[in-house]
Amino acid sequence: MTIDPIERLVAELGRLPGIGERTATRLAFHIIRTSRARREGSLARDLAAALEAVAEHVGLCERCNNLSTDVRCRICNDSRRDTGLVCVVEAVQDLRAVEATESYKGLYHVLHGALAPLDGVGPDELRIEDLVRRVQEGSVREVILATNADVEGDATALYVAERVKPFVVKVTRLASGIPLGGELEYLDQATLGRALVERRAY
Repeated sequence: MTIDPIERLVAELGRLPGIGERTATRLAFHIIRTSRARREGSLARDLAAALEAVAEHVGLCERCNNLSTDVRCRICNDSRRDTGLVCVVEAVQDLRAVEATESYKGLYHVLHGALAPLDGVGPDELRIEDLVRRVQEGSVREVILATNADVEGDATALYVAERVKPFVVKVTRLASGIPLGGELEYLDQATLGRALVERRAY
């Protein structure tokens, strides 16, 4: 039996994270409506071409595991970056968030997840050994742990720190606590408590 193309489109869009059936339906009909209008080309064809290009040409950087269309990503290929600094993040989205600050000029290492034993995610499912090999090479002087400030992120940071410390590199963790412009009375207890524990000299 032939699957209705509209129903298939709704079903495929519904597979995306954060997209429910109602949103998937709205997106599907938007794609159909704008594609039929053909004002500036077909949205459906442009979207299909973009998805095909991603599937065909995007892979992982051999050095840091960032998404890349080349063997090495543009960050690893940038000779102006400080190769002695490696910022460890859980996901490519985290890398992009750090890059958006324009205040970090080192390299990255993307783990593609965090330790979550209950979900079956152990050290072997992450790109931790790739990082250990990078540190072993001897050019890294500091590893910055930029995992999320939650149970999984903390466990991952602790594990990574234990794996790289034998190679005599400096290991630091992103500061956490009170956000800029935050008022104490509106902070949750966990954030305020962590800020107290991780206070520094002034």
